[in-house]
Amino acid sequence: MFRGKKYQDSAKQIDRSVQYEPADALGLVCKTASAKFDETVEIHIRLGVDSRHADQQVRGAIVLPNGTGKTRRVLVFAKDAKADEARAAGADFVGGMDMVERIQKENWFDFDVVVATPDMMGIVGRLGKLLGPKGLMPSPKAGTVTPNVTNAIKEIKAGKIEYRLDKTNIIHCPIGKVSFGVEKLNENMDALVNAVIKAKPAAAKGQYIRSCVIASTMGPGVKVSTAKY
Repeated sequence: MFRGKKYQDSAKQIDRSVQYEPADALGLVCKTASAKFDETVEIHIRLGVDSRHADQQVRGAIVLPNGTGKTRRVLVFAKDAKADEARAAGADFVGGMDMVERIQKENWFDFDVVVATPDMMGIVGRLGKLLGPKGLMPSPKAGTVTPNVTNAIKEIKAGKIEYRLDKTNIIHCPIGKVSFGVEKLNENMDALVNAVIKAKPAAAKGQYIRSCVIASTMGPGVKVSTAKY
């Protein structure tokens, strides 16, 4: 795979055989982020579970202490008083069947998170094949199917992120921007990793966190020691 000169120069500063302490790893990620924009820092956690089994799923949501640094657009499926409540709380888009048709007919996806009141899940279910593969389907576990739309919207706008396993048993999550600096990124990382540990399924056997890597949008990955967790 071809890598640009900036990436290669950055990669030379990182010892691929070393698992760095979290703060040192974040320091390297910030130091080697060479893009002209404020890069997002992502964490990739490989778990010792098998996502094919229902009793070994790891999924949840957490509000990062320092947010994500990104403004997230929220689509809310609600009606009547709940729709008014959602608008008042700062939802970017609110509707019902009109939004379902817009997504189906116009292939419209100008939103980052979907929230729905429980009574709207009947019509939201029609979008399963479109929202599911994009990780946008609302779920009670993630707190996005709820009668309390005000609280859900405020948490999302404050930096709530959802974590879930992919097919290779890895969780991929943003933990902030390079401009946050090491201290704020470290607080966000601690909060996320601890949440993932608390979500450990009873059926999981052996070593739970197999490996952990952090990287900026355009930068090389840095291995993180998870001994402190």
